[in-house]
Amino acid sequence: MNRSLTETLLQTIRTIPDYPKPGILFRDITTLLSNPKAFRRAVDELVHPYAGTKVDQIAGVEARGFILGGAVAHQLSAGFVPIRKKGKLPYETVRVSYSLEYGFDEMEMHKDAISPGQTVILVDDLIATGGTAEGAIKLLRQMGAEIVAACFVIDLPDLGGSRKIEALDVPVRTLVEFEGE
Repeated sequence: MNRSLTETLLQTIRTIPDYPKPGILFRDITTLLSNPKAFRRAVDELVHPYAGTKVDQIAGVEARGFILGGAVAHQLSAGFVPIRKKGKLPYETVRVSYSLEYGFDEMEMHKDAISPGQTVILVDDLIATGGTAEGAIKLLRQMGAEIVAACFVIDLPDLGGSRKIEALDVPVRTLVEFEGE
């Protein structure tokens, strides 16, 4: 039986209620990652629109964006750039502050990770309010990147993150949606 992409993803993404705090439904992709067929299918679907397009770098947001982004980079024969929380990278970095649901945080990347004019696709597992993705886009643009797209396995459309990123003139690609938070 050949299941649809949506069915495959919905059946392999675990929902954990009240994590990390009461009232939140955490969408856990570790179950998708441990399923070889679902993982392959998700990566193939993230890559598909960009196959044959020159993409210089894939930027992955810590931590699940590293896993997905590394696989996407491999498929597109592109480099991979990790975007990490402040203080985690060993070389000289550039940094940006970004908003979270309840405050601010900072992310950074190596100052020589992107050359001006390079084409970049941003990859992460999920887009909710868009604060993290917006921060990553600002960081990449600060380095002179031309952002081709922002790709996510999961969209929580009720929280407006995809619309926020599209308002920054970055096309958004998502594979499955979940209602609510």
